[in-house]
Amino acid sequence: MEKDASQRNIPGGTLEFSPPQNGSDLVLTIDSVLQYIAENHIKDAVDATQSERGLVLMMVPSTGEILANAIFPTFDPNRYQEVDQDRRRNVAITDQYEPGSTFKFITAAASLDLGFTDNERPFHSGLVWEIGGGRIRNSDSSFVGDVTFLEAFERSDNITFAKLSVEMGPERFYPYIRNFGFGQRLGVDFPGEISGTVVAPGASRGGETLQWANIGFGQGIAVTPLQLISAMSAIANGGVLMKPFFVKEIRDNYGKIIQEFRPQPLGSAVASGTAAKVSKLLRSVVVNGSGSRADVPGYFAAGKTGTAEVPTAGSYGEQRIASFVGFAPVDEPALAALVVLYNPQVEPAYGGVLAAPVFKKIMEESLEHLGIKRRQTGQSKSPLVMVPNLNSFSRSEALARLGQSNLKWEIEGEGALVSDQSPSPGARVQAQSTVRLFFYRGESDKEVLVPPLTGLSMRDASLKLSEAGLKIRIVGSGLVQKQTPKPGTEVPYGATVEVVFGLENDAG
Repeated sequence: MEKDASQRNIPGGTLEFSPPQNGSDLVLTIDSVLQYIAENHIKDAVDATQSERGLVLMMVPSTGEILANAIFPTFDPNRYQEVDQDRRRNVAITDQYEPGSTFKFITAAASLDLGFTDNERPFHSGLVWEIGGGRIRNSDSSFVGDVTFLEAFERSDNITFAKLSVEMGPERFYPYIRNFGFGQRLGVDFPGEISGTVVAPGASRGGETLQWANIGFGQGIAVTPLQLISAMSAIANGGVLMKPFFVKEIRDNYGKIIQEFRPQPLGSAVASGTAAKVSKLLRSVVVNGSGSRADVPGYFAAGKTGTAEVPTAGSYGEQRIASFVGFAPVDEPALAALVVLYNPQVEPAYGGVLAAPVFKKIMEESLEHLGIKRRQTGQSKSPLVMVPNLNSFSRSEALARLGQSNLKWEIEGEGALVSDQSPSPGARVQAQSTVRLFFYRGESDKEVLVPPLTGLSMRDASLKLSEAGLKIRIVGSGLVQKQTPKPGTEVPYGATVEVVFGLENDAG
């Protein structure tokens, strides 16, 4: 009805009637069963770890379809006005965070693609690396010594990845970060997507070398959960980054398809051969490294753990973000998943301890629902026993697994979790062989002084370090000629000292 300026009907004015029309239907990529699985497990994980928030994303690596997007605590959308706006955000696309060690697969992909490293390249990693006016520590504050690149990836060694980032330089590394989708919107069909934060080469206000050293292991860069799982999916998809999407079809009220949305490649992040190498590294993290709790029998999972510090007012505080991102099966990826727990209140707040088991449960149930068949784990007919991966397991869990494997054990240290073991995971030994377990006490525990060892025998040096609460890494034979760290250095309890032995007349 025509109205005047006071919104009164005008007598004799035009009157038109528009009948109501049914709206269109959105057919989502979300799988309701996988969404249910994700919601249940992330709720249980948040409750168990007393986390502020938990998140799960699941994606088809080859298409970019988002099959689950679960956040807890959640809310009733019919009563949305009763909860704070902060609870109503889809933090998977609207919030950014420092990814920590989950970002290391990006550094690995770039350095492998550029030819800066291979699995066997040796690196030296100590307690602290001083670079660019700052200091970089390993996440468990333990001395590692000489490691191959493969070992550094399995152990999530910060210093090795900081060195690789500095070697590549920001001009080479930055394009790879962008090609994996970081520092930009991916164009997902959901409102509120942000681009994250990646500082371009030359744009730093100061300390660029230190900043890029930090980026190598996931600090000084901010990403969204959607970007991280999309980048992991690119590795699973032969190096091709896909555009993530929630809407599969738009249909009219009669069910006729009005518009259909198909998978859309955004570009190649790395060569397919490089992606295959990174996939093997990610599988090795689960088999031999910090991701042992994420393995799914018969599904051969691959992935990366992360324990990120949360920056507050220009420095890092006590808050942590524990996460695990990966995919399965490693050779024919059907599903990728990301688990994030924000500020868990239990110790230790490691991604390999808290997030990896959630990934395992979700991935196992989801792959079964999708009809992916389990494969035989390849039991060997050899009479030898394979040493299980006990990294990040508690004392009781580790001893139970050794007992099931018909193996004995020796324990060193008094920490809560296994930080190292000998023989290494996957080694085949005689039944009833002894596996030595080293337990890490944690960053908050006391520090000790490294004792002088020069001139001691191997037995006496080992005994002296053991009495001081330290581990030994032996190089050579004979009497002690050199040690790292030097005598009198203050190191965390349970750290490793590299001791070089030689014949007495070789001292010069």
